[in-house]
Amino acid sequence: MSEPVSQPVSQPPTPPPGALEPQPALLRTKADLAAARRGLPAPVVLVPTMGALHAGHRALLRAARAAAGPSGSVIVSIFVNPLQFRPGEDLDRYPRTLDDDLAMCAREGVRAVFAPSAAEMYPAGPPQVTVDPGPAGQVFEGEFRPGFFGGVLTVVLKLFHLVRPDVAVFGEKDAQQLALVRRLVADTDLALAIEAVPIVRDPDGLATSSRNRYLSAADRELALTLPRALRAGQARAAAEDTHSAAAALAAAQEVLRGEPALAVDYVAVVDPRTFGPPGPGSALIVAAVTAGGTRLIDNVPVVLAGGQNTERDFRGAADH
Repeated sequence: MSEPVSQPVSQPPTPPPGALEPQPALLRTKADLAAARRGLPAPVVLVPTMGALHAGHRALLRAARAAAGPSGSVIVSIFVNPLQFRPGEDLDRYPRTLDDDLAMCAREGVRAVFAPSAAEMYPAGPPQVTVDPGPAGQVFEGEFRPGFFGGVLTVVLKLFHLVRPDVAVFGEKDAQQLALVRRLVADTDLALAIEAVPIVRDPDGLATSSRNRYLSAADRELALTLPRALRAGQARAAAEDTHSAAAALAAAQEVLRGEPALAVDYVAVVDPRTFGPPGPGSALIVAAVTAGGTRLIDNVPVVLAGGQNTERDFRGAADH
């Protein structure tokens, strides 16, 4: 059942201290969104999410609020996109916490939340025309989750067309997604800016994620091997006179191998723009693991010197 917006969304006055935050307009249909969009003061900044908002999302919302400035508008999309889930993944049990999400959005000055159903986004069922993520979308996450990036980029493109934002904000934790969204914008001449927000970590070092709530206490302890391994690789690269990709990769692998209960899909040193072999300068150590039944991804930046990177430096084995 839709919840239509009878009046355009306008920028309300700043409430006095102690007053309740103005609630964002909840938009359930594309028609609701179109009506609301006409009343949103520019610049309009979009934060695409799948909901279950946490501290990492709060950082995105605050970055969006800053990008919008005192007179602009932040709109958040909350949509668990079925196109990016394979059979057997957690589509049905993915956390859905709309009331809590709306409360966070209100606290962070969001003007509107677009939370459509799958039928609203895909009224004819799965779309026949989708976005091909290209070669950079076939490796790493694209290899271990076939079709994932096609689903991500298809829904992101739909959201860009529907919301028509001036800026869209994404997190650096999903580094490969970020690179592909930037490529999508460049290759299709979309008139918007992409802003990236650094990874937010819990006090124990685990990158914030909606899926972290799946972890038991024992699984979380196991999962902490992931940021520990990445920090080891980062430290090795910084300490090496040559700033070698091979040294960074070896250090990360050594930590991961020390936890045989942790299933490792990949660990690699990559170019953050192409996710191919890195050259001199800025690079990322990226990794994906499964702790218990929960799959997690993470990354850290490193700086590499020239002349040290070969194909064998690029990627570690997908197992122990």
